[in-house]
Amino acid sequence: MQKGDFVRIDYVAKLENGEMFDLTDEQLARKENIYNPKVTYKPIPIIVGAGFVIPGLDKELLKMGVGEKKTVEISPEEGFGNRDPNLVRVVPKKVFKDNSTEPRQGMIVDFSGMKGRIQSVASGRVRVDFNNPLAGKKLIYEVEVKEKVDEPEKKIKMVLEFFGIDKAEIRLGEDIEIETIKLPVDIKEKISSLILENIKLEGKQPGKVKFIETYEKKESKA
Repeated sequence: MQKGDFVRIDYVAKLENGEMFDLTDEQLARKENIYNPKVTYKPIPIIVGAGFVIPGLDKELLKMGVGEKKTVEISPEEGFGNRDPNLVRVVPKKVFKDNSTEPRQGMIVDFSGMKGRIQSVASGRVRVDFNNPLAGKKLIYEVEVKEKVDEPEKKIKMVLEFFGIDKAEIRLGEDIEIETIKLPVDIKEKISSLILENIKLEGKQPGKVKFIETYEKKESKA
């Protein structure tokens, strides 16, 4: 693989004790009793070296070919980082009560976009850990490169798929036009950046990415 390649990968991600925390295989998820009906289980589309996966996995993919399977160990530094003691903070319980919330140990909370897990509640104070739950842990990935995609239109569809967009009409020319549902501005910016940086049309960078958004009349409830 090379940086910028568009591929689909299957993987099983585990902790050192064998506990699975992420995977793309539905049958295995059901077998291990960790199936989540809200998750779509299938090989995921990524651009190698573009930060779609953790750094350690990205680095290993550069050493692999299509159809190859590999088991790799990834250090915390190349995974979700080391734990930062400064991200464990004590918050007055009153803050939760002001928001009509009763804090409990293990509860996931959100402070201005930062998610944390409550470690303890005592003496009017709540201890919250804002570290990623996987920070400081060595990870084991069983990964397989299923497919490499070269056609520009298929690459664009893979970028859209990564953001959960499965219905779009794509028109290629000097510019790229994408007709789809209404999307948030930040998502359109991320999609445009990935396309312009990683996809060429007849050997040239496309000029622009244009979004044409479609609207449908909502059915009124009786």
